[in-house]
Amino acid sequence: MRRLGSTPRERGSREELSCPDIFELPDGRFAVIGTDMTGELHGMLPPDAGVASYERIVVITRDTLLHAKRDIPDF
Repeated sequence: MRRLGSTPRERGSREELSCPDIFELPDGRFAVIGTDMTGELHGMLPPDAGVASYERIVVITRDTLLHAKRDIPDF
C-alpha cells in the first residue's frame, strides 16, 4: 500500500487518527479514508449516479486531494 500525497501531519493535522488520506493498493485500486457523508449527499447525486448497499460516499478535504494529485497516475 502506498500513500498518495502528504501525510496528515505534513498537511497540518495534529491528530493523525482522524485525518483524511488516500492510498494506492497493490492491485491498482485506491482506498480513501474520509468522512462518511452518504446520508447527507445521497439525494444530491445526479440521476445517472448510484450508491450500492455496500458503498459509501466519502468526503475528503480539498487539501488532501491536491496534495495527492502529484502521485495519481494520468491513466
